[in-house]
Amino acid sequence: MNAKRWMTGMLALALLAMLLSACGGGAVSRGEANGAKEITVGSKNFTENMLLALMMAELIEHKTDIKVKRQVNLGGSNVAWSALKNDEIQLYPEYTGTVVANYYQEETGNSAESLAKTRELLAEDNLVFLEPFGINNTYTLAVTRETAAQYNLETFSDLAEVSEQMVLGVEFEFLDRDDGFPGIQKLYNMNFKQQKGMDHGIMYQSISNGETDVTNAYATDAQIKVHDLVILKDDKEFFPPYDGGPVIRQETLDKYPELEQVLNQMGGLISDEEMQKLNADVDVEGLKEEEVARNFLIEKGLIEG
Repeated sequence: MNAKRWMTGMLALALLAMLLSACGGGAVSRGEANGAKEITVGSKNFTENMLLALMMAELIEHKTDIKVKRQVNLGGSNVAWSALKNDEIQLYPEYTGTVVANYYQEETGNSAESLAKTRELLAEDNLVFLEPFGINNTYTLAVTRETAAQYNLETFSDLAEVSEQMVLGVEFEFLDRDDGFPGIQKLYNMNFKQQKGMDHGIMYQSISNGETDVTNAYATDAQIKVHDLVILKDDKEFFPPYDGGPVIRQETLDKYPELEQVLNQMGGLISDEEMQKLNADVDVEGLKEEEVARNFLIEKGLIEG
C-alpha cells in the first residue's frame, strides 16, 4: 500500500514538472530555448527595399550562425519604422533623408551632413545606421541619351542654359511642390518652353516618344535603365540625399556584435546604376526578389553560389 502511494506521488510530481515546463515554454521560443541565435529583418513595400533586406538576410546567414526571419513587404515607411521601434523587426533598409525629414522633422544637408544627422537622431532611440550601401535614391531630372549628347548635358546647371528650348514632363505633384519644380526653377533659373503634368507611368513613355525632353525621376528607378535615360547631376544639391543603409536596434548589436562587421561588407557595394538594373530585373524581367538578391551577392563575391 505504501509502495502504491509512493508510486502515485512520483507520478504526480512528474506530471507537475511537465506542466511547469510547458508553461515556461510559452514565454520562450523553441529556438531561444535551444540557445539558437535569431533576428527578424523587415522591409518596406517596394522592390528596392525588399531586395536590400533580402541581401542583408542572405549575408547574415552565410557569414554567421544567426537564423534570419524575413518579413519583407511590410508596408510604407511608417509601418516599417514602427515595427523596428516596437522590436517586431530588428533590422531593415532605410534612407537618410527619410529619417531626418520624415521621422524627426529636421533639416537635411548634403550626404555627409545628413548621414551624421541621421546617426545622431537615431542614437536618441537606441538605433544605429551602419555603413551606407552606396545608393542615393533621391529625386533627379533625366533626359534621353540623345538629348544629353546633343546639348552636352551633365548637370542641372547645364540644363538651365538650354531649358527654354525644351519641354518638361513631370508628375502633377512635382509641378507644384516647393521641393519640386518651383524650387528648382528658383535656384537654377530654369525656364522651360512648356511644362506638362502627367501620371508617373506616362512620364517615361512620353520622353521616349519625344513628346517631352526632360522628366523627373528617382535615381534608382528601374525605368531609367529600361528607357536608357541619363540622370543629370544636381550640382547645387537642391534635392536632399536619400542614401540607403541598414538601420538596426542597438540592443541587437549588443547581443550580436558580429552583425556590424558583416553588414558593413555591403558598405559602398551598390551604385545607383546597379540598383536600377536590380530593380528592373524584378519589375520588368519578372525575376524573383530572392533570386536577384542572392545572385548579386554571389556576383560581388560576398557569398558562394
